[in-house]
Parts: sequence; C-alpha cells; structure tokens
Amino acid sequence: MTDFSDSLEKIVLGTARGIVMSPQERERTAFHESGHALLGMLTPGADPVRKISIIPRGQALGVTYQAPEADRYDYSETYLRGRITGALGGRAAEEVVYGDVTTGAENDMDHASSIARQMAGRWGMSPAIGPVSVLPPSGQESPADGVAPATRELIDTETRRIIEECYQQALTTLHGNRDRLDRLAHTLLDRETLDEDEAYAAAGIRPGAVPAAIARSQAG
Repeated sequence: MTDFSDSLEKIVLGTARGIVMSPQERERTAFHESGHALLGMLTPGADPVRKISIIPRGQALGVTYQAPEADRYDYSETYLRGRITGALGGRAAEEVVYGDVTTGAENDMDHASSIARQMAGRWGMSPAIGPVSVLPPSGQESPADGVAPATRELIDTETRRIIEECYQQALTTLHGNRDRLDRLAHTLLDRETLDEDEAYAAAGIRPGAVPAAIARSQAG
C-alpha cells in the first residue's frame, strides 16, 4: 500500500522537487493550501479533501487534492460555485492572514475564471445572459465564432461578477473560521503532508458534515 500510495501521489500531485523554501515562504504556503482545504471542507457539496501537502511538487509549492466519492457527469451551479470558491481559497487565506497576496494563485485564478466563464457563456447560469449557449467549448474559441462584441462584454462582466461573489464568500468563510485555518496551517507546517483523516481532525471538522453554525455564516 505504501508503494501504491507513493505512485498515486506522483501521478496526481506531481513529482516532489528537492528545493528549500525559506521559513516565511513555507508558512505562507501552508496557509495558502489550508485555505483551499478548509473551504473544501466547509462548502456544502464540495468534493472531500483527500490530501494536503506543502512539499513542492511539479511547478507548485504545495497542493490540495480533492476527489468525489463517485464519478460525476453533471455539475450543478451550487457545485461549480463551490469549485470556484475553493480554487480562490489560497489567495483568500493569504489576504486574511497577511493582508496581501502573491503570484502563487495564478493557476487557481485561471481555473476559477475558466469555470465562471463557461457558467456564463455556455451553461446558461447567468440571469443577465439567460439560458442560452453563446460560447464554444473551452479552448475552441476563434475570432469567427459569431459571438457579438456586446455579448462578449456581457460574458466578461458576468464572469467577473461570479468570481467576485465567490471570492467574497471565501473571505467571509475564512474570517469566520480563522481558528480552524490557523490550526490546520500549523499542523501542516509540523507534518508537511496530511491525509484525509488528519486534515479534517486538524480543522476540527467531521468529514461529510458542515456544522450548522458554519452553514449559517456562509448563508449570511
């Protein structure tokens, strides 16, 4: 099982890199990943957090891995918003803890923007655009796709609105659960990698359950 787990980590998380981070960068990475993970734990319907690590892998200084209990084929608007909120959790945690942000959230913002743009332009999840699909699949856009400039501008506006709403939700949730964020980050600093049980225990959350008080704070 150890060999199997190591192989899975290399495939899913990337190959570990032998670089040395400063204590300050290591701490910031721990809070960044804990922001991702904590929002994954607290967002209703989010995929469970399976592993968190601050061991540099691939191009990332840390990684949070989430996976559903079973394969998903359809995605609700609530689930997609949760994905965006979780993706922005690292940046939000940096803002909550340090009052500024770094370039470490670049890939997170790309991912969040891609989801929000498809919600607005492909999946009919924007009231301003309506239940119509006006964009081709992601990566297949071209200047001759027939989308009017005014529609493109509206898609951009709605994409930004969705992302800003999700980011504010991320900030609100992390501010309201700062004690959990601190505990999770400090545990991660001590152990470097946490599996599912260890991560949820460090945050004081039972897997599969969002405490009522947390759900109320998110709704507000």
